[in-house]
Amino acid sequence: MKAKIYGIFILVEAFFMLIASMVALHYNVHGGERDVVALLAATMITGIFGFILLSAGREKAKKTGSRSKNIESLTMKDSFVLVTVAWVLFSIFGMLPFIFTGSIDNVTDAFFESVSGFTTTGATIMNNIDAQPHGILFWRSIIQWLGGLGIIVLFLAIIPAVNKNSNKTTLFAAEMSGLSVKKLHPKMAVTARHLWLIYMLLTVCCALAYWAGPMSLYDAVCHALTTLSSGGFGTHQSSIGYFNSRYIDYVCIFFMLSSGVNFSLYYFLFRGDVRYFAKNEELRWWLGVVVICVAVVTALFYYAPNMTSIPTDASAYPEPVFESRLRASLFHVVTLITSTGFQGSYYDYTLWGGLFLIPTLLIMLSGSCAGSTSGGIKVIRWMVCFKSIRNTIKQFLHPNAVFTVKINKEVVSNDILLRTLNFLFFYVLICIVSVILLAISGCDFKESIFNTITALSNMGPGFGSTGPATTFSDLSVMGKWVMSFLMIVGRLEIYTVLLIFTPSFWNKK
Repeated sequence: MKAKIYGIFILVEAFFMLIASMVALHYNVHGGERDVVALLAATMITGIFGFILLSAGREKAKKTGSRSKNIESLTMKDSFVLVTVAWVLFSIFGMLPFIFTGSIDNVTDAFFESVSGFTTTGATIMNNIDAQPHGILFWRSIIQWLGGLGIIVLFLAIIPAVNKNSNKTTLFAAEMSGLSVKKLHPKMAVTARHLWLIYMLLTVCCALAYWAGPMSLYDAVCHALTTLSSGGFGTHQSSIGYFNSRYIDYVCIFFMLSSGVNFSLYYFLFRGDVRYFAKNEELRWWLGVVVICVAVVTALFYYAPNMTSIPTDASAYPEPVFESRLRASLFHVVTLITSTGFQGSYYDYTLWGGLFLIPTLLIMLSGSCAGSTSGGIKVIRWMVCFKSIRNTIKQFLHPNAVFTVKINKEVVSNDILLRTLNFLFFYVLICIVSVILLAISGCDFKESIFNTITALSNMGPGFGSTGPATTFSDLSVMGKWVMSFLMIVGRLEIYTVLLIFTPSFWNKK
């Protein structure tokens, strides 16, 4: 195991935990809140453990006679193990502030909340968010921001310590979403830094936009961290709907859409290459899906109440004004397709009627662009799948012709095509097994379906007792551990975790 790398990971987490402690100290001095000692204790334990691992790694390097100041080379196998273990370690230490402050009183719930934060799922077990101290709420926002673009990408961006012989592209690809890694620079570390600078810039812009409205500076920063990370944790139980502001709704919609765009496209946009940004095929497909879904949901707001055979709750509907219904539709579609999971002014789709459930489930499955902070299957995989089906039909009609799948005018290799189709197969297979496990744990069958999709796609809201108006606190212990596992598998896009459970992966040959 690469103890030195894990030590650096944990020290980085301790640093951000210290920032949350400083926020807690500020509100201790000015508001009398008492979570600062608990947060500092969690920071010290995390930091000490990080130093122990770092020292152990250095001692091992001395014993082996290594004179290199860099971390030893990483093989492809090391990369997949490192990424998976790093996310688990981050989640384990990330739950300490919840336990030490008393915000959560058991390991199962604390781990669930921590995993949900780092994977930017946004599913919470907290029923009293408004009563939580500022320090712990800031920590919830920080962990989502760290997990949004990826802790491995952050590591490559700020720690130039991985040996040049290491397979950094594999390390990067094991965490980032998409079909393949697009380098913005010949050096992967520079690519990571570009992505994180763009990520930070958009976060600052989002915070300023929120602050210009009815949000306080604290709320603006916390919500900016969880908006750009497509996380969905808020500082109030009623989420974005707490502010009851059209301005906040539209700002949130805009930046949620921003989080769903491939971040490498922003790099070309900032360089002035507008044509590359505008002509990206995946982006155009995705925006087209958003427009179609918004139109469908808006139409359902007018059509569903007339369906007497399907019960609806009119009080949960937006006002019978086109702007309100369009805004509610926009918020509903964007918050789900980007896997953010915020609750707007009108959010409880479980009360809107059965006609809304299938479109909602399909939106949750869709996802946004590859290389974004969003979860889900990703639009580019659906594009490859649909184009492959189209080519198969053409092949029947023209047996001697040769057809290829092209994305952005580039041919998709057979390896990537096969990997994409296998991904969809594994996604369905994992869903089937997980639905069965959740049903065994005590979930209603329909709830099991939604809970599986929301965890594996890192969405946030479920259905019924775990719907958008409630939390996951009533889920059984088994159900919470199953969902925690699914959240990590979904965030690392299945293959990374799946590989380490394969016997051949550990075969030394």
